[in-house]
Amino acid sequence: MAPTQKEKAASRVEGIIANPRRAVWKLAVPVMLGMGLHTLYNVTDMIFVGRLGGDEVAALSFSMPLVFFTIGITFGLGTGATSVIARLLGAGRKEAADNAARHALLIGFGIGGVFVVAALLWKREIMGLLGTSGEVMDLAVQYFEIVAPGFIFTILNTSFRSIMAGEGNTITPIAFQASGTVLNIILDPVFIFWAGMGISGAAWATVVSQFLVFALFAVHIFVRRGTFLDLSFSDFTPSARIAKDILRVGLPASGSMVIMSVGGMCTNWIVSISGSAAVAGLGIGGRLESIYFMPTFALALSQVTLAGMFLGAGRIDLIRKTMVYTMLWGQVMAVSFGVVFYFFAEPLCAIFTSDEQIIAVAVSYIRVIALAFPFVTVGLISGRVFQGLGSGLPGLVTTSLRVVVISVPLAYLFTRVLGLGLTWVWGAFAVAGLISSVVAVVWVQRRLRQVEGELAAERPAV
Repeated sequence: MAPTQKEKAASRVEGIIANPRRAVWKLAVPVMLGMGLHTLYNVTDMIFVGRLGGDEVAALSFSMPLVFFTIGITFGLGTGATSVIARLLGAGRKEAADNAARHALLIGFGIGGVFVVAALLWKREIMGLLGTSGEVMDLAVQYFEIVAPGFIFTILNTSFRSIMAGEGNTITPIAFQASGTVLNIILDPVFIFWAGMGISGAAWATVVSQFLVFALFAVHIFVRRGTFLDLSFSDFTPSARIAKDILRVGLPASGSMVIMSVGGMCTNWIVSISGSAAVAGLGIGGRLESIYFMPTFALALSQVTLAGMFLGAGRIDLIRKTMVYTMLWGQVMAVSFGVVFYFFAEPLCAIFTSDEQIIAVAVSYIRVIALAFPFVTVGLISGRVFQGLGSGLPGLVTTSLRVVVISVPLAYLFTRVLGLGLTWVWGAFAVAGLISSVVAVVWVQRRLRQVEGELAAERPAV
């Protein structure tokens, strides 16, 4: 007799429980590879645009927080979907997990679509608020008005990836994303230089590559039926409870992304007082930072699925052990990246541009930020454990503490009020990362003790 869906779900969870350390890498390594390719694209994109001139680099730097803003909304909601699906599968409720995946697609498409329309309607006003003007303003709007409509593909791709991560499959989504990234890298020089499209070519390369990824996902899920979960809407049952559960984690996660995006916009505005070269330097430093951030984030993301499944199975002990194991390896990565960036900052930044003023800003940024990598790693992993447990608010609070309470106000005080140099701004970012990470790790330990007590109280007395 063929196993039932409930038995299949139980078997999948049991396999992960049997070897949780292996599960960390099984989930994280494909995401690392995908994010590594995406980072390569970001670096390559900046290199190609950098050959056009400093104004183009600044325009791309101003646009990036807006891109991150829209994608971040859907990514946060996708995290809520991953958490809910993992917990339902951990509890052996496969049919409910199917329905949660369908809810996730509808929520992501609806909310993401609203932000795409808003971005297109007020793109020039938003750019003005960020401090752009003149030629840089025109270039930034030129790039953004092409990229923004393509967000709909990126949003749906993020939703598909989150759903498949909830069922423990990160290999297939990353393979699709990697295909799009490779295409993007190929199309960049073709559109930018060969077709003579300039910064618009970089935008079109992004849109075309994201459409390819969407097509791959659509064929795999709806034509080949290649997912463990059933995303067919013929069996869709509206559920306020499922939607609320997704939003309980997803909205705070999206809020965190929005805060980080707005914080990036504010930082660009604060730094712009030193000129477009300073903004360009910050953009290049940020691209280098993403080389550390992307694989670390991939490692942390494994905790959403694993903590959710272990919670559904009632194994808090495995959540603790897996979190500690992940943090140890995260520290190895953080220290390694930090050492390389600190001592080789100048030649690395020179890859992007030959402008000595831009390079000087980028070098000063990455050398200060690299010192905070170990603390940021701890905060990232703690936040993803919270999300796996179904708690989205702590991540929002710690992100608000880091960005709204500490880094942006201090950066404004140092530059706009006291007239100090940009190094003080970078220092404010590092201190904010340290403080928020300490708060996150203390808080997650307290939350785990609470969940452990709740589960113990639910068990029948012997």
